[in-house]
Amino acid sequence: MRIVIDTNVLISAILKDRTPEQAILFIANHDEYEWLVSSEILAEYKAVIVRPKFKLPTEIIEKWFMAFDLLTTCIDVDIEIDFPRDQKDAKFLACSIAGSANFFITGDKDFTEAQKILNTIIISVNDFYRLVMRC
Repeated sequence: MRIVIDTNVLISAILKDRTPEQAILFIANHDEYEWLVSSEILAEYKAVIVRPKFKLPTEIIEKWFMAFDLLTTCIDVDIEIDFPRDQKDAKFLACSIAGSANFFITGDKDFTEAQKILNTIIISVNDFYRLVMRC
């Protein structure tokens, strides 16, 4: 199963633990799940977790940078998506399409209308937990 993870889910996993962290650990610990990223998504992950407002210790940042290298599959995305709600988030939709992702896990309600253009299921981390992880 191929999965794209929104940056807001990643940040929640890093800062708050609980369900977002459990979802990422679940994906990491099950070989049948593949965490897809594009170079743009990876750059966003890295830029966001070093923001001063999160006050993350260097060790935590380095741990996550290593996790990105070990746990993600970086794919080439050669399509562009017009996503008027928030064009900077179009990269997640493009990665989902290019990678034939089964799920796109996000906490952003802006993506709800994008379900019309994707075969990928757009799902909250709590719904992913209920539908996939509890089975």
